[in-house]
Amino acid sequence: MRGPIAPPQVPLAASRADVFADLVQDSVERLERRWPQLADIDFLVLEVPRLEGRAEPAWSDEAVPLGGVVPAQEGRRARVVVYRRPVEIRTKGRDERAALVHEVVVEQVAELLGLTPETVDPRYGED
Repeated sequence: MRGPIAPPQVPLAASRADVFADLVQDSVERLERRWPQLADIDFLVLEVPRLEGRAEPAWSDEAVPLGGVVPAQEGRRARVVVYRRPVEIRTKGRDERAALVHEVVVEQVAELLGLTPETVDPRYGED
């Protein structure tokens, strides 16, 4: 049998990357209610951190980053990046993955805004 197993409107048809992007979007929407200025920030999902163009990696062998920020510059909007594969590797199920994605988004937004994660989301760190 060739072709899709399920029609596109069925959740089974969503790729892991699409499901992950939805988790990031859900987290951003949750934070935008409290921080409307997040509408001026681009939120991206990349598979893994990139190293090209750097003389020295920004991270060591022991700690692969789960996310990062790129401040606004020269007419470009600020960006928050979440790295899908490192997050997926550290989680077992959808709920655990959603919690870690939200934690990463909160931490990166806090860094970008110069605030503590607890200020960005008062429920940060609660299990």
